[in-house]
Amino acid sequence: MQPAHYIGGAFLPPESEASEASDGGFPLVDPADGSVVGRVPEASRATVDAAVRAARRALQGPWGATAAPERAAALRMIADGIERRFEAFVAAESADTGKSRELAATVDVPRAIGNFRSYADLLSAQAERAYLTEVPGWSGGGGQALNYTVRRPLGVVAVVAPWNLPLLLLTWKVAPALAAGNAVVAKPSEETPSTATLLADVIDEVGLPDGAFNVVHGHGPGAAGEFLTAHPDVDAIAFTGESATGAAIMRAAADHVTPVSFELGGKNPAVVFADADLDEAVAGTVRSAFTHSGQICLCTERVYVERPVFEAFVAALGARARELSDYGPLISARHRDKVLSSFRLAVEEGATVVAGGGTPVFGDARDRGFYAEPTVLTGLPPTARAVREEVFGPVCHVAPFDTEDEAVRLANDSPYGLAATVWTRDLSRAHRVAPRIEAGIVWVNCWNLRDLRTPFGGRKASGIGREGGEHSLDFFSEPTNVCVRIGG
Repeated sequence: MQPAHYIGGAFLPPESEASEASDGGFPLVDPADGSVVGRVPEASRATVDAAVRAARRALQGPWGATAAPERAAALRMIADGIERRFEAFVAAESADTGKSRELAATVDVPRAIGNFRSYADLLSAQAERAYLTEVPGWSGGGGQALNYTVRRPLGVVAVVAPWNLPLLLLTWKVAPALAAGNAVVAKPSEETPSTATLLADVIDEVGLPDGAFNVVHGHGPGAAGEFLTAHPDVDAIAFTGESATGAAIMRAAADHVTPVSFELGGKNPAVVFADADLDEAVAGTVRSAFTHSGQICLCTERVYVERPVFEAFVAALGARARELSDYGPLISARHRDKVLSSFRLAVEEGATVVAGGGTPVFGDARDRGFYAEPTVLTGLPPTARAVREEVFGPVCHVAPFDTEDEAVRLANDSPYGLAATVWTRDLSRAHRVAPRIEAGIVWVNCWNLRDLRTPFGGRKASGIGREGGEHSLDFFSEPTNVCVRIGG
């Protein structure tokens, strides 16, 4: 299915953009071999405005009148629809991102299904408590009063999703936004538009009221992304992506005092103590540094290893990195060039390249794709740009430490605070160290083990707010207190 705008319950034909001052679209490129596999429409300002108006009409019409049980039923139908078309979603996700079919089939698509079902379950189980809570109290002027809280949707919500986990992170926001009764205008990344279009097709089949869910495609600054996030009739913005883009969206949102939920970048640390199971720590770091070629906001880019096991850890990690052969491409030629330039910068700053550091040669069509080698670096000071700046590629820098306090200080010496991992057999140490690390989530002896009900988000430049379970419903709705005076 070719990418298309979905507005007010209908897909727009490609030619409709030509009459709206659009450039007519842009090519969709397969990152695995650099081939052009389709064309993506570029939404004009008028198209984005039409999507926002459609969402507003939905709130004023049937969608705005739906009760929590109806919305829960709709979310389950959407989940069922994705499940029926599982292979189509897997193929589209793999083609857009270049990730393996296995990763798309075991993580991205199942988690998208789980997002809709988990919020349907939460809405059904807690609708009364979440949306109508009665608490007796006293009014300030004397006399008894009954107070209760009604949670209402925010209104028209803009959801802007990134290219690394396009379906998973889109549904991570769309599901709770719809659960809370909002109307959504979604803009997927221009690099990965296909699964958002497929999701719109599933929602169309489910029969959600026209305008409850809309999709517009296009670029960010000066284009669809900016038109949407700066729109005066958007009531909230949920965004996952780069910290710099988040800052630009926040500036635009400030003009209308629009609430925002941001999950931004990271330069995530791992701390490996000498008492850790070294094999598990190495294997876990391979996963956390190189999964999806490092293109996950939770990936580890800084590794701190207690000095007695430092040399052994570096040798084992380097060997494992050199053995990797089934990794996928980076998302684009531009991003590959950025990652490779960061490798060169690290060497200029004095890094020792333990593994990788360049472009692989496969001897097949992949040589036209956008690949970088899994790379392990050592030897840089904490002030080096390669240690402080997010690369978002298959790379990590490993440095030694001597004391627990030093490990915590090094882990926290970053403008980011999204995620961290701690590797140790000492349970007391784990409980002592994890809360001291300035991150939204700290994994102990694991990585990316996620419960959808728990809070997720970052500190510092890594984001604003928390997502997951009730935390998402809290963002996508607002409480109104109703106070009724009783008797004289």
